[in-house]
Amino acid sequence: MRHDPTLLNVIDVEATCWEGQPPPGSVNEIIEIGLTVVDLRARRRLSRHGIMVRPTRSTVSPFCTELTGLTQADVDRGVTFAEACRLLVEEFGAARRPWASWGDYDRRQFARQSRADGVAYPFGYPVERGHTNAKAVFTTAHGLRRKPGMSQALRIAGLPLEGRHHRGEDDAWNIAALVLDLLAREAWPATTAVTH
Repeated sequence: MRHDPTLLNVIDVEATCWEGQPPPGSVNEIIEIGLTVVDLRARRRLSRHGIMVRPTRSTVSPFCTELTGLTQADVDRGVTFAEACRLLVEEFGAARRPWASWGDYDRRQFARQSRADGVAYPFGYPVERGHTNAKAVFTTAHGLRRKPGMSQALRIAGLPLEGRHHRGEDDAWNIAALVLDLLAREAWPATTAVTH
């Protein structure tokens, strides 16, 4: 499979969550995959997408709805996790493109859920350098002592927060804006950045 370093998938997931401990038998499961495709050569966001995912071992709590705006009815209309992973590979080239997220939560959640559901991990490109933690890159580029949340990072970079925070599709779009800002500062890692 040919690797495609020109395009970057910026991903943000929302998962089932609770104010305290999960109810007995429940686990965090992805309920939305937000994805923005970034053209690293052209230095622009190409498209934005949201994939609703139907959980099987948990339900959307009132706390989760308050945080994300997503209800159980919304995610009930979603696809299975296996189908979502298939879409990532077949429609968004996840196995051949590098990808980024804000922090490592998204990468770890995909790995955990892939194992739990017996689904092939959708990201490839080779594994050792396929994922970039955009939060860590931003923290270093700005000489910060503490890693900022996404909305704080947007303020630091002088960028607007577009859409609703804690909605995967909107957060991926905003993280992509931060990636482009880092690219303009020549702070984005060379393993994924494409030079002119």
